[in-house]
Amino acid sequence: MSMPIICLDESLRQFCEAFRSCFSKPQFKYLVTVLLALIVCQEARTLSGLMRQIAEGPSVSGVSRFLSEAPWSAEEVANCWYARFVEQMREAVEQEHARQRRAAAKRRGRPKTTVVTGYLIGDDSTQHKPGGKKMEGMGYHYSTTHERTVPGHSLVQGLYLLLGRRCPLPPRLYRQRAVCEREGVPFQSKISLMEQIIRSFEPVVGTLTHVLMDAWYGEKRLWRAARERGFQITTGVKSNRSLRVADPQAPSGWRWQRLSQYAASLSPEQYQKVLWPTQDEPREVYVHVVTTRIRKLYRCQVVIARPTLDCPAAAIRYWASSDLEADLSTLVRHIATRWTIEVFFGEIKDLLGADQYQLMSATALLRFWTLVYLAYLFLEEQQAHLRSLFHCHVTLGQARRWVQQRHWQHLLGWLHDQFSRGVKLDELHMLLPA
Repeated sequence: MSMPIICLDESLRQFCEAFRSCFSKPQFKYLVTVLLALIVCQEARTLSGLMRQIAEGPSVSGVSRFLSEAPWSAEEVANCWYARFVEQMREAVEQEHARQRRAAAKRRGRPKTTVVTGYLIGDDSTQHKPGGKKMEGMGYHYSTTHERTVPGHSLVQGLYLLLGRRCPLPPRLYRQRAVCEREGVPFQSKISLMEQIIRSFEPVVGTLTHVLMDAWYGEKRLWRAARERGFQITTGVKSNRSLRVADPQAPSGWRWQRLSQYAASLSPEQYQKVLWPTQDEPREVYVHVVTTRIRKLYRCQVVIARPTLDCPAAAIRYWASSDLEADLSTLVRHIATRWTIEVFFGEIKDLLGADQYQLMSATALLRFWTLVYLAYLFLEEQQAHLRSLFHCHVTLGQARRWVQQRHWQHLLGWLHDQFSRGVKLDELHMLLPA
């Protein structure tokens, strides 16, 4: 059943009002309609599927023009939502500093500096579009879901995680060089796009930023960008990278050795058993840490983890962190936190249909992703509200179902009001097509 826009929940209405300055009055109506449709939709989030959710809503062609042609700026919307997030988190950061000061042990001398760490997580995700040959920006990208190269779009993304709250940064579309030549746009590699994210990012005041990325982004260029911004950085590294090891027989007293060879030379006693945080239950892994230098990187702590002491070499994973003062548990927490962006990709696809679009232009695609992120941010705020209200863990899916239930309650109340006024069933059926 379609949802009349009059049944819009007050919390979503107030959230949309925060972005009114980014849209004209007609555009604002489209914004509200699309966000409501994204949240209550139970089918594919194509434009047709979304517009079937709203009774007497705009036409599919109107929404298409809103996404592809209307004069509004996705960048301005992203700046607005980030400013809103910063404002919401400022007080929480101050409270966390105060909590750390109260918890600190009393000692002589200057008090230990309190630190609130925010994580800037970067990664990319392939949006599989098998029937999208005529869409702009289409290329062939490796998909971890399909474990092969598939046709689709590549989304390069930054996600800010601070004190349990998440804020996506503006989406970026990666085009392969051949695609850029065909469409007449400048080519930018994934590394360049990620460097832009690091250099343009402005953290919440009073926080330390720690950049997290997987082995694909373990490049000195990104480490340099993080260091120049005063950020810490932890990335995965591949087994064929080399680290510096002590060698008394070498003229310099050290030599380069491949990570895979170094790991093979370690004895079981050189590993420590630790609990690795996961979405479900923590699992036991064996970890070795050494402070050294990775070739073509800077001095760092190298983390080598294996699920069992006798596992095959292919199961061993490697990371490098610029946080030279971190202990083992802190390093493990840094590395495990990177998984948050994988959860984010799963949520925007499963709950909000970020990969279900049927849009021809790159402009429309980026704007669609921008509106998906707005819906995500609304649900993230509702999730935080429910956690503080019930003092328990709440998933984003549960927050979405809670918001949907409130809208269906408004719909039932509206139907009751219509029947009380004597509106005939046939008239309501015309207003609310199935």
